[in-house]
Amino acid sequence: MDLETLLSFKWGIMTPEFIILGAITLLSLLDLFMPKTVNRKLLGWLGLAGILGALVSLVTLIGNGPESILFDTFRLDSFAIAFKLLLLIGAALVFLIATSYETKEGLDEYRGEFYYLFLAALLGAMMMSSSGDLITLFIGLELLSISSYILVGIRKKNRQSNESAMKYVINGGISTSFTLFGMSYVYGLTGTTNLLDMARHVVMLTDSQHIYLLGLAFFMIFIGLSFKLATAPFHMWAPDVYQGAATPVTAFLSVVSKTAGFILIVRILMVIFYNIPSEGLGTMPLLLKLQDYLAFLAAATMIIGNVIALRQKNIKRLFAYSSIAQAGYLLVVVTSMSAFLFDTLWFYLGAYLFMNLGAFAIIQLVTQKAGSEDISEFAGLYRKAPFLAIAMAVFILSLAGIPGTAGFIGKLNIFMGALVTEPSHYVLVSIMIATTVVSYFYYFGVMVQMFFRPAVEQVKFKLPAGLGVVIGICLFATILFGVAPNIALDFLQTNFNQFSDFFQ
Repeated sequence: MDLETLLSFKWGIMTPEFIILGAITLLSLLDLFMPKTVNRKLLGWLGLAGILGALVSLVTLIGNGPESILFDTFRLDSFAIAFKLLLLIGAALVFLIATSYETKEGLDEYRGEFYYLFLAALLGAMMMSSSGDLITLFIGLELLSISSYILVGIRKKNRQSNESAMKYVINGGISTSFTLFGMSYVYGLTGTTNLLDMARHVVMLTDSQHIYLLGLAFFMIFIGLSFKLATAPFHMWAPDVYQGAATPVTAFLSVVSKTAGFILIVRILMVIFYNIPSEGLGTMPLLLKLQDYLAFLAAATMIIGNVIALRQKNIKRLFAYSSIAQAGYLLVVVTSMSAFLFDTLWFYLGAYLFMNLGAFAIIQLVTQKAGSEDISEFAGLYRKAPFLAIAMAVFILSLAGIPGTAGFIGKLNIFMGALVTEPSHYVLVSIMIATTVVSYFYYFGVMVQMFFRPAVEQVKFKLPAGLGVVIGICLFATILFGVAPNIALDFLQTNFNQFSDFFQ
């Protein structure tokens, strides 16, 4: 590639990625040359400034038509911008949680790496949302995954952290091999790695053996990504990893990493597999023929996540199974493939971002103060810290899908999307309603501890500024989008043209 061609690209559409890359470089150099006596929390605030800078630059790109550079390997369309907004907002809130994180395992020694590895994982997720090619998709996925493996095990003196990192690496390696093997099948049948070119090629495949191989590729890619999303039956690693990782890392995995996983599923499945005609069904897309399999996985994920959560005594393990159940709800969106798929997915992931990160901010504060992650440590929280107890109650009610919260609107959108399609998914919606009712038992169990159990000791909580900001923002957003969801939905429809440029 000559210099003239290189300069001809519209590099401005990659401004948010360049800002994050610059922040990673700056933080790594500062961490290398700063004296050991200097508090590394300064790097956290610099990293947060980088995220906010990337967020501002992304907002200026809203309204741009679909553009691509580097031979269509990097795309900026409505889908990419909308989901990058969620990634950057989530990452900014996680950074605020991380700056307030204190531990007894000597994390201060690695706090510099802690921050720029977060940014590296974020950069990988952002690359995935804008990838128009299997190669850049895979590179973004691995940048996110490898950074996450290190973050989970960064507390070197904590045996539980070491164990969870090992499990995460092993499961991550298995999922990567499945995903890559499935991608190789699609490449072998189409002769290209570009997603839109693949979509044009697969439509012309009429040989039954080719359709069969594409079906195998679909299952391998979906299984590989299911490991990343912790959907049943590939969820085994999640509870141990959530429990063993530092709380900010757990928050990152539950929100930002999960959002990136669903971005990848939609990019690959909706672009490549949706238009494949299935043999013997005329023009019916292969993906519609496979809806029953997706529905089975969604149902199994919701049932397993919610039922096993009933027996959990560790708050982070409880939220791990809650996260598995939430992945099941989001799989219902993908399974239904309604005309509102993008809108429903975006809104629910946004609602989940605020209610889950707000809850993890409070979990970090309570567990650090108590030195234990047992649910009983929340006993009497209302008497010790009324604001924290009320805020946690709002987040729990939203996760449970109680009216007046963003979580309720998100679940209502999922129900409507699953019922307006032909044929309607009555059984799947029934299972979702039943498992949502089951979730009330363990969610309200935490509320019982906070409001109706006596505190062991009356110790006042000192709320750090960073956690206070996170809890305040998340509380405001959870209530706002619960009582006025049109603010978010109108913003989405006005600025992103219903994602009509996704296939252009």
